[in-house]
Amino acid sequence: MMNQTYVSRRGANFNTTTSFARNRNTIRHTKRSLGSISQIVIVGMLTLVFGLIYVAEGTKATSFDYELSSVETEITEMNAEKEDLAVEKARLTSVAAAKNSTVAANMEDAMVTGYATE
Repeated sequence: MMNQTYVSRRGANFNTTTSFARNRNTIRHTKRSLGSISQIVIVGMLTLVFGLIYVAEGTKATSFDYELSSVETEITEMNAEKEDLAVEKARLTSVAAAKNSTVAANMEDAMVTGYATE
């Protein structure tokens, strides 16, 4: 049997040989402790919970990495399209400038006069 102690609610400890005084509330406490199997189970459960939290956070980081990769691919495609549009703009600008130039206005239209044969 475990060692039982009597404790006053006011905080004074009594031994089992001490007589009890009047108007003193006494309570009998039995010391309890966890067994070794309970401690192993608790440590195992804590390890499992922390492991699941670690895996969940690792999965989040991986999903953010995939999202970031797709956004970077989209940015690269848009930059390539922007460069293509800049080239097209320069071509159209040069054609318009050539049509409106005074040199082009003074030129004669080209005519086919014949073909060279050997």
